[in-house]
Amino acid sequence: MNEELKKFYKEKESLVQSNSENIDLQSAKEVFNEHSNKAKYSYNFSWMGRPIIAYPQDMIAMQEIIWDVKPDLIIEAGIAHGGSLIYYASLLELIGEKGMVLGMDIDIREHNKQLIETHPMSKRIQMIEGDSTSKNVAEQVYKIAKGKNKILVCLDSNHTREHVLNELKLYAPLVTKNSYCVVFDTIVEDLPSDYMPGGRNWNPGNSPKTAVFDFLKINNDFVIDKGIDNKILISVAPDGYLKRIK
Repeated sequence: MNEELKKFYKEKESLVQSNSENIDLQSAKEVFNEHSNKAKYSYNFSWMGRPIIAYPQDMIAMQEIIWDVKPDLIIEAGIAHGGSLIYYASLLELIGEKGMVLGMDIDIREHNKQLIETHPMSKRIQMIEGDSTSKNVAEQVYKIAKGKNKILVCLDSNHTREHVLNELKLYAPLVTKNSYCVVFDTIVEDLPSDYMPGGRNWNPGNSPKTAVFDFLKINNDFVIDKGIDNKILISVAPDGYLKRIK
């Protein structure tokens, strides 16, 4: 790497680190995160024709992770419209190796299933219907994961503490060293309890972030990658980017 690039990356690292101490920026982040969630901002986006229900900042963070890790298997709990499956598959297609995406959901709607299966990226996608925390689904996932050298896990299904903690216990062990287990919607813990009407049974105190903190108390193989939080700021997954360090 030449000196100019070294200087650029050093400056970037310094800027990212300074974001955590920038009071005005942190305040603006909190205001935007709260109001954008109330407005269902994440519903505004799609990838290659499929709704992705994600923040662009998290999509960029995932792109950086996938490029660095180059996983041969990405496991995602929670499919919805399939936008994130398509997104991850397209990144693996660009990398050009044999990476696959495995999605699981308790209810894969037939119209979504058809649109995913007929998408150009479907060749890199496999789906399992069922409860991600069930023995049957876990056995299928472990069978598919057997022999894979680099595995990345994303958790984005039921957002209660109990469910996410069970998913972490089941699937975090599959994550390979220097890869990630990404827990989405940890933002629930930081928002007002009535931020999203509709009878959801997750809220502050019963959220993916509480599951993350409880999991880290019993597993020291992972750490929260605060560098990602400081970099992207706007995110549905604060404290949710868990890097496996051993």
